[in-house]
Amino acid sequence: MTLSQLDYIVAVDTYRHFATAAEACHVTQPTLSMQIQKLEDELGILVFDRSKQPVVPTETGQAILAQARDVLRAAQRIPEIVSESKDDFRGDFRIGIIPTLAPYLLPYFIGEFIAKYPAVSVQIQELVTEQVIERLRNGLIDVGLVVTPLAENGITEIPLFREPFVVYAAELNPLLTKSTIAPTDLQTDGLWLLTEGHCFRNQVMNLCGADRQANGTNALRYETGSLETLIKLIDKQGGFTLLPYLATLDMDTTRQARLRPFDMPQPVREVSLVMHRSFLKRRLINTFRSEILAHLPNELAGKEKEGQLVRLS
Repeated sequence: MTLSQLDYIVAVDTYRHFATAAEACHVTQPTLSMQIQKLEDELGILVFDRSKQPVVPTETGQAILAQARDVLRAAQRIPEIVSESKDDFRGDFRIGIIPTLAPYLLPYFIGEFIAKYPAVSVQIQELVTEQVIERLRNGLIDVGLVVTPLAENGITEIPLFREPFVVYAAELNPLLTKSTIAPTDLQTDGLWLLTEGHCFRNQVMNLCGADRQANGTNALRYETGSLETLIKLIDKQGGFTLLPYLATLDMDTTRQARLRPFDMPQPVREVSLVMHRSFLKRRLINTFRSEILAHLPNELAGKEKEGQLVRLS
């Protein structure tokens, strides 16, 4: 049994396709298939059920793959320890971030982070939370920026800050007659939401009522993963939505006038770094965390515990 063989079976499990796995491992498909076959012969079991498409691991194969991932992470940790002892930050750093955070949080710190660590190749993917968790488990990303708590087995969460919700409403919406909003004020028509799969949608539904109908009007149903699209639809079609605080900071004065804060204690979402329990690049991730916290807007800095946390479901 070799580390290369373990790498090959993990790649097949990740991509569920032998040709794609071979390409990811930079070997030919016959080489990958032969080495996996040799491993299976040595172990006396089948790791994969090849009769199904896409290929899936057998029951015993699932346990072997979980152990293989742990072994590979442990092996990768050795050169990392040496690099960290020299304060030598280099290599790929793969980040997954949810769409309701990416355009509003990244600009505050990512430029300085890249400038400070030029030998690190930063790769950022916008993903919904479920995809972040899956890719962490498969070793396809190093760290995620998501909303927590998740309560996912094998996933470590490091809270960064709590971000308040605010209400954004169309110009003549009755909600704008109030200086602050109570959750009970939201029991009215005209709520616009993100599509299913976005954790922000779940939090809004928990505040506004899980049985609410959305989006918008009886004549229009529109699914989007973009907060900016919701804002523009509300400007033209009426209604209201909830926004995370960071999404409001670059608004012009006209849109700022259509925002309303919540009564105290304000509902908030908890933004965290998430990693696999046996995560690699530990010092780099800690440095990444420090950069984020150092560049937060003053209104959010130090707010790790304030506000009434809105659960994901």
